[in-house]
Amino acid sequence: MAESSRTRLVEPDASDGRTTSPHTVKKRAQQSPGLRPRYQSPAPGHCFRKVTLTKPTFCHSCSDFIWGLVGFLCEVCNFMCHEKCLKTLQWGCSCVAPSMVQVPVAHCFGPAGQKKRFCCVCRKQTEGNAALRCEVCELHVHADCAAFTCADCRCCHLDGALEQDMFHHHWREGNLAPTARCEVCKRSCGSSDVLAGMRCEWCGLTSHSGCYLNVPPECTLGRLRCMMLHPTRVRLHSRNFSKMHLYRITESCSHELDTTDEADPSAAAYKDAQTAAPESARQLLRVFDGDDAVKRGFFRLVSVFRATRSEDVVEAALRAFYIHDDPQHYELQDIGSLQRLHCDDILNRNGGPDHRADSWLLRARARESEVLKVFIGWPRSGPTFVPVSVSENSTAASVLSEALSQMEPQVEPAKKTLCSVQHLGSLLQLQDESRLSLLEVYMSSKQVQRQTLVPQEKILDKLREIRKVSLRQMHQTRFYVVESRNRAVQVDLLIGGLPPLLSKEEYEHLVEQHLSSKSHLVAVSHVYAGQGAVSLDISCFSEAERIYMLAKDMSVSSKALTSLVVPEIVYELGADACPLLVFVNPKSGGMKGRELLYSFRKLLNPHQVFDISNGGPLAGLHAFRAVPRFRVLVCGGDGTVGWVLGVLETVRHKLVCREPPIGIVPLGTGNDLARILRWGSGYSGEDPHHILVSVDEAEEVLMDRWTILLDAQDMSEDGQGNHFLEPPKIVQMNNYFGLGIDAELSLDFHLAREDDPDKFTSRFHNKGVYVKVGLQKISHSRSLHKELQLQVDAQNVPLPNIEGLIFLNIPSWGSGADLWGSEVDSRFGKPRIDDGLLEVVGVTGVVHMGQVQSGLRCGIRIAQGNYIRLTVSKPIPVQVDGEPWTQPPGHIIISAAGPKVRMLRKSKQKQKKSSASVKDTCAESPSSRDRPI
Repeated sequence: MAESSRTRLVEPDASDGRTTSPHTVKKRAQQSPGLRPRYQSPAPGHCFRKVTLTKPTFCHSCSDFIWGLVGFLCEVCNFMCHEKCLKTLQWGCSCVAPSMVQVPVAHCFGPAGQKKRFCCVCRKQTEGNAALRCEVCELHVHADCAAFTCADCRCCHLDGALEQDMFHHHWREGNLAPTARCEVCKRSCGSSDVLAGMRCEWCGLTSHSGCYLNVPPECTLGRLRCMMLHPTRVRLHSRNFSKMHLYRITESCSHELDTTDEADPSAAAYKDAQTAAPESARQLLRVFDGDDAVKRGFFRLVSVFRATRSEDVVEAALRAFYIHDDPQHYELQDIGSLQRLHCDDILNRNGGPDHRADSWLLRARARESEVLKVFIGWPRSGPTFVPVSVSENSTAASVLSEALSQMEPQVEPAKKTLCSVQHLGSLLQLQDESRLSLLEVYMSSKQVQRQTLVPQEKILDKLREIRKVSLRQMHQTRFYVVESRNRAVQVDLLIGGLPPLLSKEEYEHLVEQHLSSKSHLVAVSHVYAGQGAVSLDISCFSEAERIYMLAKDMSVSSKALTSLVVPEIVYELGADACPLLVFVNPKSGGMKGRELLYSFRKLLNPHQVFDISNGGPLAGLHAFRAVPRFRVLVCGGDGTVGWVLGVLETVRHKLVCREPPIGIVPLGTGNDLARILRWGSGYSGEDPHHILVSVDEAEEVLMDRWTILLDAQDMSEDGQGNHFLEPPKIVQMNNYFGLGIDAELSLDFHLAREDDPDKFTSRFHNKGVYVKVGLQKISHSRSLHKELQLQVDAQNVPLPNIEGLIFLNIPSWGSGADLWGSEVDSRFGKPRIDDGLLEVVGVTGVVHMGQVQSGLRCGIRIAQGNYIRLTVSKPIPVQVDGEPWTQPPGHIIISAAGPKVRMLRKSKQKQKKSSASVKDTCAESPSSRDRPI
């Protein structure tokens, strides 16, 4: 694997691209790296030394410019700071990151955007396709650094063994907005030049890396706490599922990471490493950290001076793998002969004109005994462990006994700290009942793996086995004392794509037939017949994983099934809590929905953010079925909003909160409903944090919905008995229903988009195509009044000479046009979205529609009513909320659709404040730097 950045860790001057003089090379060749002066810091793990600066440099601690020629650089993680900041630094080096993890939680890596970011491992700037980012937290890394991250993602749910007494800040270093300010000293702590500053990933609070420990440890979740789904209210059994499955994230995002560790080193890596210093002075080594790395060809390039002692080479290799340990406990073995490197002068073994990197295996020396850290439960306040001496005869049972004997004296001191005393006391009470066990936890960045050790297992042999496979794996492995009880397993799988409108017994038969489910392990808990979906309660992890994977690759009645893992949300909420359920259509708004989905996952709990293209709105509504009150935010066009409203109508009786208010982020082309609710004409990169604040301050309004019955029949004069042409169908209408020229334009646009969907990714381009289609119809004539018969509230209404007939529920049509008009007419009342009436308007053609769009005219007012009956004598284009098709002749009936729906309207006061407070809230908003361009 190409690791040119790692070769520069040994010599910081080279890492900065500076040329080293021959005199300096000769002097350094005579001086061992281990003998160079090192500088101590309160922060653990750093290996600082003084370096000469030849270009503008910023401090990674205070983010200020380093004035002068001298700075202090960590040889492991490239941390650069002033001498004064060296004494107050608190944030540890990348090599000690695993020891700082509180609750091990794996990351969800996906491709990063194109914006400037800094790697949280090596602190260098990330670039293009070689960068990854976690979909849940603010971790940004190079693809070749991802393997050296640890499982320190946000803990967004409780998973059986986790216990906590207080919710604490989750600090992440760097990539802050330049305007961010420290909560402690009130000075600027953000930077666009280096990885500097700290930020809590829950409340968004920012601080310097030397000040963050002075912040009170308890996190209040910040401004968005009322709409946040608190992690302690989410239960999810996830042992056999990856984070991608749990958060319903597209699995293709992780393919790049899966192949990262297996990449071969490129010629560019050798070139970069060799140009770090003159060829006569440096030697390249390919170092493997275990048998698994040799098997997969995963190595690190280490650049060292010739005539360097072997122990110094070992130290450089440990730094390259970010391992914080005593170099005397390790040795290098030749991959070819597996002979130990005894010679003090590495030049004698690697001399000659051959510039190819030699291969070495980094091994741990055999130890007769060592000290093992045994952690207590899953404390949220910080890692709490007891040291246990392990020898050849030590077993899991003896280590457990020794750890318990050391835990008891710690109960009293723990009461003065933030440790989980209750959990510690319960462990000690179980000591006599032999209900405790030793748990091995491998904190991989991709998946946290747990394994319960048998009491007779030799611990020292276990440690040697892990180190032989991978030293990096040993560095990320912990041992915990846990209660060894069989916890009840309940995995909730939502299976969609089944035939609709079946009974519960028929769905149970389909699940058993197609998924070969075991009846004693699988039960159908909820049936959504209108959506063709069922919820399965599964009491076995392996059975849940099997059904999940099988359903994703199966079809029933030529329709592909969908399978989603749904969390359990505990319904006990605070007095002011009203969590927000977010639906995002990532394909809307010229792909801006993808960035919104990413931002909302970070600002909120990702369990309350749903990709609507993956399983539809049902998954989110099913997850929130027991929540007594919540709000909904739909990010998409009018069609997406109608989709959510339609599904909500069919499953309303299954919800405790049957009428959740709905807000909108307009990502479509028209966005008429969003316009009249003051959410704007279209999303243009507004800060997602400001959007959520607006939703929290929005007012609730009622809106009518309408049911349209389409009954196609043979209406010709020679028809016998009005034969049915197709079965009747029912659709829901929120905005407007059009027949004639308006629907014909929508149909032509829809067909053009289906032919080449890749071209329709821009709102501006979509409107341009719409205009082009309209110009082609400018001379079109249909005489619609001869093909329709209209009844409004059981009264026949004559139609004028028109080409299009439109029924309005909201005072916005065709991307914001006022089709009804604002003039006062004594025959009709002023339109409202909750008056229970539809406005019937006619247009005479494309020219008339263009004049309405430009504000020069309005439509022809025909009627107002709450019950509409249309008789159509010929096939005619129709469209409902922008979804067009050709309707056969027959009857069309429009009537009110049950109760009114609650919508969220953006407050006028918030609209005025938003532009004035952008600068003030930019520092508070952690997502402002992730706005899509």
